[in-house]
Amino acid sequence: MSYLVSIITPVYNSERYLPECIESVLKQTYTNFEHILIDDCSTDGSKSIIEKYKDSDSRVKFLELDKNGGAGVARNKGIEEANGRFIAFLDADDYWVEDKLEKQIETMLKTGHALSYTSYYVVDENSTLVYRRRVPLETNYKQILSNCYIFCSTSMYDVEQLGKSYMPKIRRRQDWALWIEILRKIDKSIGLQKPLVYYRKGNDSLSKNKFKLVKINYNVFRKQVGLSSFKSLVYMIRFLFTYFYYKLTSKIKV
Repeated sequence: MSYLVSIITPVYNSERYLPECIESVLKQTYTNFEHILIDDCSTDGSKSIIEKYKDSDSRVKFLELDKNGGAGVARNKGIEEANGRFIAFLDADDYWVEDKLEKQIETMLKTGHALSYTSYYVVDENSTLVYRRRVPLETNYKQILSNCYIFCSTSMYDVEQLGKSYMPKIRRRQDWALWIEILRKIDKSIGLQKPLVYYRKGNDSLSKNKFKLVKINYNVFRKQVGLSSFKSLVYMIRFLFTYFYYKLTSKIKV
């Protein structure tokens, strides 16, 4: 049986990379999908690009937000409108390997995991390959608190098992907070070792500002996870060690 997959893409001033993103979805070997693109009040030509693809392929869906709310709000609007058994996420400046959906759904149906993610390639602004990032074979609740091993554009969850799971209403790190909530409910998620996504290096300004990253992550521990101030500090210190160790050891030359 071929299950419908709902692919959620938040869009904000993404005209430079958006065609490559959408084309990578339309070229998937697994064809039973709907690609829901949610425009977050773009001021460039993003909307006209989406309209063009929407007019030529009925699997492309176009939603617009009334006011700018950030990626989390846009993703939640897409989840609300999604019809698929599986929900996958793809950022507008990233793109997929052609058999991404096929490999991931095949693995999830075979193993019964409700949440999955994959290794990925890192490319520059010109789509030139820089390196690839290897992910753990599996991630459980304890591990996801130590580091966000699940990169959003690689992720997929099973609505039949989890119901529609929405991202918390925070501006940054809402995807990590969602994985934390999901992994509170299930034993573990599964990581596909084959790189199936191209992540565009430099599209996350947060990773460049380490002080801001520490502050935001601390707030996730404090407000989303519900830890005390002391425990949040302890978990934040552990996170920093794990984060930098993972960055060093998971990077593979290509």
